[in-house]
Amino acid sequence: MLDVTVIEDAAAAAVSLDPMRARLLAELAVGPASATMLAGRVGLPRQKVNYHLKALERHGLVELAGERRKGNVTERLMRATAASYVISPLALAAVQPDPARFRDQLSARWLLAVAARLVRDVGALITGATKARKRLATYALDGEVRFASAADRAAFVDELTRGVSALIAKYHDEHADNGRDHRIVVALHPTVKPDTVRPDPVTSDDAEPAGAGPAVESRRNAPDARLPARASHTATPSHAQE
Repeated sequence: MLDVTVIEDAAAAAVSLDPMRARLLAELAVGPASATMLAGRVGLPRQKVNYHLKALERHGLVELAGERRKGNVTERLMRATAASYVISPLALAAVQPDPARFRDQLSARWLLAVAARLVRDVGALITGATKARKRLATYALDGEVRFASAADRAAFVDELTRGVSALIAKYHDEHADNGRDHRIVVALHPTVKPDTVRPDPVTSDDAEPAGAGPAVESRRNAPDARLPARASHTATPSHAQE
């Protein structure tokens, strides 16, 4: 079982979003079970559970873990193919976010579009690497920082921008014959508290001054590019690593 898998197909996404099927996926992520076993847990007739399991199996969300004889009946034991699932923007290809459509570096919606592209690209890389049976070279850094003031936050973003831009300028080689293009995303956003629906509102004292601490996105062909901000950072290759 994989830790996480990305759903790229629209039909598979629709199947996974059905509340009962999502419940069955959660049950099967814990361990293999038959339709009879699941029927008692979710309060549905076995035939109904079988119907849902077949739909999940058709889209690769569950798989056969084994079989066992129970009287004159052979029960199929099913398991989830992953412990958790992420739906890629590719599942809504016609309306997926496009960061190139607008570039307001202080916009949370632009940050969301960048993050959606990250999910889409890494999902596609995982799919390709799995098919090719190759390892995928990626890296992620996730952390939290508490700022005393909006001015400190702006100063942090400015220093982060200059630091990452310097690294890009140092290592970027436009003419490397055997080089591999990588995308780097750095983002900064308020931490969402687990006991609240939304993060703390921004007050006038907390608002970012115009032009201060821009969110930035590094570009492969622009070593001095201003870079998007978040307390996380990921670097992904354009294709699988041997």
